[in-house]
Amino acid sequence: MNTAPHPAPGQLTYRDATGEDVKPLVALVEAAYRGKDARASWTSEADLLGGQRTDERGVLEVIEAPGSRLIMVEADGVLVACCQLEHRGPAAYFGMFAVHPDAQGGGLGKRVIAEAERRARAEWGAGEMHMTVIIQREDLIAWYERRGYRRTGQLTPFPYGDERYGIPQRDDLAFELLVKALDQDA
Repeated sequence: MNTAPHPAPGQLTYRDATGEDVKPLVALVEAAYRGKDARASWTSEADLLGGQRTDERGVLEVIEAPGSRLIMVEADGVLVACCQLEHRGPAAYFGMFAVHPDAQGGGLGKRVIAEAERRARAEWGAGEMHMTVIIQREDLIAWYERRGYRRTGQLTPFPYGDERYGIPQRDDLAFELLVKALDQDA
């Protein structure tokens, strides 16, 4: 599969990832958060975390987990974004959200999150969408707030010592739960 991105497309296709998609998905997530192109992107975590963002095992676990799906977003056969949806009772969890740096800034991220919310409502009847974001990512949190998410103040410690999540560059990292009510009439 081609993973060379281009600017945000008009026509998108969404599909659930399979085991055959693991390598291009890892490449996309790494490019969006830790790659050399990510440094120029507002999604970069390079000042907070070094090392990998994910690996093949982690992506495959998301694909194969019960109640979880990893959605691939393609434009003309090119992988441009992805996100995880996980069914958690009355809520859905949104994670592993990545938009290739070359496709950012044109509204693609807004379209992907809106589709994820629509699917969580339609397929699972989810009344809320949950996500966790590193508290130091103020620009990213503000972006989610503009999409209707609210900060809860509920923090989870960063998993220091587990390099599957990266190598922390500071000792005060934590995740905050963000929540959005999903309008069932939307």
